[in-house]
Amino acid sequence: MAHLKETLRKERGALAKAKSIRTSARKLNLVAAAIRGKSAASALTLLTFEKRRVSDEVKKVLQAAVANAENNHSLDVDKLYVSEAWVGRAFVMKRFHTRGRGKSAGIEKPFSNLTIVVKERENDTKLSAKRARSFSKKPETKKAKAGKPAEASAGAKAMADKSAKAGA
Repeated sequence: MAHLKETLRKERGALAKAKSIRTSARKLNLVAAAIRGKSAASALTLLTFEKRRVSDEVKKVLQAAVANAENNHSLDVDKLYVSEAWVGRAFVMKRFHTRGRGKSAGIEKPFSNLTIVVKERENDTKLSAKRARSFSKKPETKKAKAGKPAEASAGAKAMADKSAKAGA
């Protein structure tokens, strides 16, 4: 833990943790994966409109990480992005559900931990260059394909030859 805090000081970042979130790590990781690498503002917007129940908890942790970055480390909020977001299992409450004929079935209620690390993005030019390259390589749309003359396949050519021979 001390090692992580030292590296965050050097790399201009901040973190926030939530322990014992009442959901499984697998479900929580789906939401955490959605915000990894995004800017803090877009991640907050995404979490606001996310339909999963656990997104409210993730949003609280992200807001805490942004507040830590601003108040404790004097980082610019507009340049922050979610550099890391990882999920770990905490503990499992075990309960039982009574069944017929005196039997019972087990119920597991898992809890998870969440850690979010936000860092300050140094240069936005690198990111915008990446975006420009990805947008320039767009695949052809259906409308673009409709304007081009269609090449006949081998099967279509064979059918055309047969019909030409039958007509002659």
